[in-house]
Amino acid sequence: QVRLVESGGGLVQPGGSLRLSCAASGGTFSSYPMGWFRQAPGKEREFVAAFIRSGAMTYYSDSAKGRFTISRDNAKNTAYLQMNSLKPEDTAVYYCAAGDYRTNWRNYPYWGQGTQVTVSS
Repeated sequence: QVRLVESGGGLVQPGGSLRLSCAASGGTFSSYPMGWFRQAPGKEREFVAAFIRSGAMTYYSDSAKGRFTISRDNAKNTAYLQMNSLKPEDTAVYYCAAGDYRTNWRNYPYWGQGTQVTVSS
């Protein structure tokens, strides 16, 4: 059983940065693919970024490309989402997920509890 715990969310001004963390336990962290999703109020959960296995390949949504960077530290069993140049439309609950790397959130069997990111002046 894989357990995921996100942290690092908060309130930030437009143009600011945040780094989200996702601490994993259970399974072999370095061998399973992971992704980040977000969900704004009244909207469906949306793909943000993902990597396969050790992170050799990464994928980003169009809205995240160029501003967000996904990474992982296998020694610490932790994945990260570095978010720069944040915009108000990035406001959402951000989730990390494990067990798949595709863009459809329904493919992922393991989820964290989510961390709130609010971008506002």
